[in-house]
Amino acid sequence: MEFKHKSVLLDETVGGLNIKPDGIYVDGTLGGAGHAIEVCRKLSAKGRFIGIDQDQDAIIAASERLAAFDQVTIIRSNYCYMVPELAARGVHKVDGIVLDLGVSSYQLDNEERGFTYRVDAPLDMRMDQRQTQTASDIVNGYEERELYRIIRDYGEDKFAKNIAKHIVAARQQAPITTTGQLTQIIRESIPMKIQAAGGHPAKRTFQAIRIELNKELDVLRDSLDGMIDLLDDGGRLCIITFHSLEDRIVKTIFRKNENPCTCPPDFPVCVCGKKSKGKVITRKPILPSDEEMETNPRSKSAKLRIFERRI
Repeated sequence: MEFKHKSVLLDETVGGLNIKPDGIYVDGTLGGAGHAIEVCRKLSAKGRFIGIDQDQDAIIAASERLAAFDQVTIIRSNYCYMVPELAARGVHKVDGIVLDLGVSSYQLDNEERGFTYRVDAPLDMRMDQRQTQTASDIVNGYEERELYRIIRDYGEDKFAKNIAKHIVAARQQAPITTTGQLTQIIRESIPMKIQAAGGHPAKRTFQAIRIELNKELDVLRDSLDGMIDLLDDGGRLCIITFHSLEDRIVKTIFRKNENPCTCPPDFPVCVCGKKSKGKVITRKPILPSDEEMETNPRSKSAKLRIFERRI
């Protein structure tokens, strides 16, 4: 299956990087190289681009699409290892970083990957297929209270308790190994009148299990400070999120790095000694245009936030 993915907020993200032709730029979620190609086009022979992705299919596709550019390095890894991966290659400061946190169209549309609830497929959802744990392991192995927690917190589904209860009851009869089985269980857990009024009933639960399996929020939360420190003076970090939990993490950490002072508000001067690392460029997130949302429905929940390093 061809690796297809239409990059969201492409012009806004590349523009937000404020690219220097001789700079060093990193895409921590390389995917199909949509953002990468546009970045590389703006670089001179002295510039450098480094792409990181944990998905082998993305690595293969991006390598082919970026073959025409000489200044490219591609690494198969999780972006949480960006700092040591770059240090191992002699890179200690960069001029810009991009993260597109959405699941690629390829991953959603490739039935074998088990991300989609629209067809019956193995219950997988691994972004890195070197990982041994799958979504099936979570569905069949987590205790009911843990299933409830992740569906409530990561899926923000008000029927989380009932869904967790039905999953546990179903797996006592036979293991849940396919997306179709799980989707049917979820359907039976949610009142029909709610299903008729809302979107697909399995969307939130599938999101929750995927986030838990791939530790998406933990990885994001634990990586952002290091990425900001990696930026050279004037360097920018551009992050595209697709749901409120991701966006909240990015917004909070950007603000903390802009104003890390922990002194009480009534103190006349700062005594904690914590210095600002830069400036939040986007006071409000940049959203897709109406035209983009019409041509690419998967962009509808996207938000772009930008942080600029000041040393």
